[in-house]
Amino acid sequence: MPLAAIAQKAPTEAPADAAAPAPQPDKPAEAASTDAAAAATPAPEAKAQEKPPEFLPNLYDVTVVETWDTLNVRETPDGQAKVIATLPATAKGVELIARDATGKWGKVNAGEQTGWVAMRFLKPEQGVWQAASLPQSLHCSGTEPFWSLKASKSGITFSEPDQAERQLELRKVMDRGIEGEPTRGLIAGDDKGRVTAFVRPAQCSDGMSDRAFGLAVSVILDGAEMPSRMLTGCCSIAR
Repeated sequence: MPLAAIAQKAPTEAPADAAAPAPQPDKPAEAASTDAAAAATPAPEAKAQEKPPEFLPNLYDVTVVETWDTLNVRETPDGQAKVIATLPATAKGVELIARDATGKWGKVNAGEQTGWVAMRFLKPEQGVWQAASLPQSLHCSGTEPFWSLKASKSGITFSEPDQAERQLELRKVMDRGIEGEPTRGLIAGDDKGRVTAFVRPAQCSDGMSDRAFGLAVSVILDGAEMPSRMLTGCCSIAR
């Protein structure tokens, strides 16, 4: 082939991606100081994200936010929505109640309010729902009448207004045999009687605050020294 023809076929410029300037990482988009591009610009990742838990509610830690910054909690799952609260960059044990249809936003509680945070700033905790056991952060409550039930290392604590707090032995915890699934049945008791509870995933409200809950509970109390009765309420695993 003539040299002139070879010269005409030679590329006259470098490939576009070789000449393009390296992209500059954005500041944390959903951080309180600079967050205009929250839903549009992916945050830089040092390593692959862990696979999110299949079931909710579950616990997450805030990640990829500078220690001096905070994570915005927004009124709706939108990067332009009103900021109603913030979470510290070091926040751990944040309870994720639900995801939006895109999977990019998660519903959380912040104080007495419920809002949405960008999922790319949350890292799932592992082993929250262990087989045949309860998260030690589980706490349930109800109104009309007021009551509360809390899990602990030593068992279950049940309390009502104007009644002595009861420390109950946790005798049995049941699950559905599905790894990570939150449905639980439990039996606890003391020398006064027995408490049986059924905890299940459901959107729940206490009717008194703007908080949202991802677990509903039914509790049955019976014993020789008390009339049998049933209570209902909501539960949380937030730490």
